[in-house]
Amino acid sequence: MTSPTVAFDELLEMDGTPRHMALSECLASMPVHLLAQRQRYAEDELLEMGITFAVYGHNEGTEKIWPFDVVPRPVPWYEWQMVEAGLKQRIKALNLFLDDVYGEGKILKEGIVPQDLVLSAKTYRKECVGIRPPGGVWTHVTGTDLVRHSDGTIYVLEDNLRCPSGVSYVLENRELMKRVLPEVFFGSAIAPIDDYPERLLGTLLQTAPQHMNSPTAVLLTPGIYNSAYFEHSFLAQQMGIELVTGPDLFVDNDIVWMKTTRGPQRVDVIYRRIDDDFIDPECFRPDSMLGVPGVMRAYRKGNVTLANAPGTGVADDKAVYAYVPQIIQYYLNEEAILPNVPTYLCSDPDQCKYVLENLDSLVVKPTNESGGYGILMGPTAPAEERAKCAESIKKDPRNYIAQPMLTLSTVPTIADGALVPRHIDLRPFILYGEELFVLPGGLTRVALKEGSMIVNSSQGGGSKDTWVLLQ
Repeated sequence: MTSPTVAFDELLEMDGTPRHMALSECLASMPVHLLAQRQRYAEDELLEMGITFAVYGHNEGTEKIWPFDVVPRPVPWYEWQMVEAGLKQRIKALNLFLDDVYGEGKILKEGIVPQDLVLSAKTYRKECVGIRPPGGVWTHVTGTDLVRHSDGTIYVLEDNLRCPSGVSYVLENRELMKRVLPEVFFGSAIAPIDDYPERLLGTLLQTAPQHMNSPTAVLLTPGIYNSAYFEHSFLAQQMGIELVTGPDLFVDNDIVWMKTTRGPQRVDVIYRRIDDDFIDPECFRPDSMLGVPGVMRAYRKGNVTLANAPGTGVADDKAVYAYVPQIIQYYLNEEAILPNVPTYLCSDPDQCKYVLENLDSLVVKPTNESGGYGILMGPTAPAEERAKCAESIKKDPRNYIAQPMLTLSTVPTIADGALVPRHIDLRPFILYGEELFVLPGGLTRVALKEGSMIVNSSQGGGSKDTWVLLQ
């Protein structure tokens, strides 16, 4: 794969012809200073509404106003249909993979995916072997990160199958756009997204233990200091379910109960936004104060649904990611609709040798980090950082993969009062209950720093409203 320097422009063809006429004409008719003014209005609203996220270890404080840009990112309908089909295919296959890995393990025994690679993953949970979640659904909510390279091809960059975040900002971005820049919607038919909370609740209740006629769902949060607490409270409120912390729940006779002013109430579905390690001190980390003692016992008995299921992280390990095309072929007998980025596994001696010899042209990633942490951008990294990365790879090759440096596509973005191109990715959200549903669009993340390819909010990135155009 080559990495041309000219990025794919999501709004303009190479010759300057607009890809989406109505949006381009509207933006062209608005002076840049007016767009910048609307941008300030949006930032003032975000501040007033308290729409925030947290950055751990930041010198200027942890709580930050959600960074947002008023210029939307459009996706044509024909393209979205391909993306939607590819995501459904991918999540269906990964769900079957998890069911197999913690069940009979056929794909490992047949050597399609190396057994050592899976069993050595930090997110593999031996405690989940032999468990089958209600309805056979492991991946109730997935956020899959997509990027478009300079050649126009859309690639899957990574899968997020544990506690994917960001959908609350998708919904808030759309509402904010309607208030601060309503004229930009004129002439465009855009797929609606406001029914997501209802669909999420439906997904959770569809996967409740089968013996429950009127199941109760709750959202389990680590608490107010978690980076995604705004999203936890937002989604619970939008779904009309209780937002709870560990001490609000207890297990008695292998059944989960919620403490209320009217006495204990049975809980059937827990949409948990707590990592596996902290969910049950009886089963995982004994020092956890965030989880619910005994909840895994209730889960094993089939008395409660945990969404997403514990153990799903093994399927978004970045080394396992390299085998997703084979996983799709194995379970579905289909070619992958959405391609992976070519990936080198440092656990393979030959591939590791290539990586170490070409660090100046590759992006190196730890297999289990998230949020953009621990990444080496080889082409722009100083020599000392590359040398330090090489030592880390040699000490623990299983913990690293490498990929070619992609030139992410761009969308015009307000910066310092001007309209300038900035690199973006896309995180669509997929729900899996009785059927698969993909929210039209998703979270477009934008690298607000000039030239940066790191779009994560924790690394200085922002977001845009994503339009799936129906015409």
